[in-house]
Amino acid sequence: MQGLSAAPPAAFLLVLLLSALLLPAAAAPRAKRELNPSSRLAAGVARVALHYLNFQTASPGALRALGQIRKATLKSIPESGHKYYLQFTTEDYKSRENVGSCLATVLYPKTKSPPAVNIKCTYTKDQKQIQEEDNRLYKKIRHQTKPIIGKNIPDSYGNIEPALEPVWALAVAGSSYIMWEKSTENLGYFMAQVKSVKQWIRKDDFLEFDYTVLLHEIPTQEIISCQMRLTWLPGHPLKVKYFCASENQGLEYGSGMESGSAAGILYERGANF
Repeated sequence: MQGLSAAPPAAFLLVLLLSALLLPAAAAPRAKRELNPSSRLAAGVARVALHYLNFQTASPGALRALGQIRKATLKSIPESGHKYYLQFTTEDYKSRENVGSCLATVLYPKTKSPPAVNIKCTYTKDQKQIQEEDNRLYKKIRHQTKPIIGKNIPDSYGNIEPALEPVWALAVAGSSYIMWEKSTENLGYFMAQVKSVKQWIRKDDFLEFDYTVLLHEIPTQEIISCQMRLTWLPGHPLKVKYFCASENQGLEYGSGMESGSAAGILYERGANF
């Protein structure tokens, strides 16, 4: 009986030691890898997160652009895909003033599904101020005596007529859905121009537009033309339907989804910070 309380044999201790040493090696493929915050890859992933945020927020007054990336890491998940963890600042889309920072995760799945985004941000802009700005924009469009029709926004000099700024802001919000859905680890998008826009008069309170938007594809430098129908009312989700075509691609169809749909499910599936 005394043998049972004796110290463990040396061979047993050696096995325990080897097991402890081998465990980290087995987990190595899932380890995070630091990325250069100034790299094109990090910037592209951060913009995907902001495309998703701009569409989900559905607020022309709250549109954000990428500021400076503070930190970016990559984790390879064998059964899922590549997941990126980001910290970055943001700017107001119009004034380019700093409006807060964000934490985001972006998972590029192995399937052909859109990137799964989870993003949380601080905002220096007052929420009441944003709502007032959205309501002013909405009333400005509603008080037009004729349906809005425009083209080449901005023009070849980069100028936007004041009367067309509201429809430009809505185009940015709506095209953010397209750019989020089409983005991959290797391809990203900017909205280059509203080639044309036409307003449809509705009997309810919603605003509805048909757009032709030009997207600049990075790094191919290709220009993608997308037909987009957008429906919006302040305080409600954006509704977007579109199809895109380019010289080297066939038509691609898509449809923006309201809160609680597949887009919301993707948001919830993103990892916690």
